[in-house]
Amino acid sequence: MSHLSANDLKTGGVAAIAAALAEQPEVIISVRGKDRFVVMDVAHYHYLRECELDAALAQSQADLAAGRVVAESAQAHAARLEALLAADAAPTAKPRAARQKARKA
Repeated sequence: MSHLSANDLKTGGVAAIAAALAEQPEVIISVRGKDRFVVMDVAHYHYLRECELDAALAQSQADLAAGRVVAESAQAHAARLEALLAADAAPTAKPRAARQKARKA
């Protein structure tokens, strides 16, 4: 994969990116010696997004085939999600008063 420094980008601008993309489908931009960004042609980006969507579809089909699904109404789904959120938000530690009482004992 091609590399460009931030200084190369500053001095060469878009032409530096275009030249690097002529050699590779992606270019890494480094800032102060550390890789920070990846630049690619929009057609390559769309190709990668399509690959992601194909992988997500394959995973969904595998879940369906394995029975890892829940059939429920929209209302039941919303209620189940709210219950999960409430369970996650519930405090796991003892309330402050209970901790203070336990210390005194």
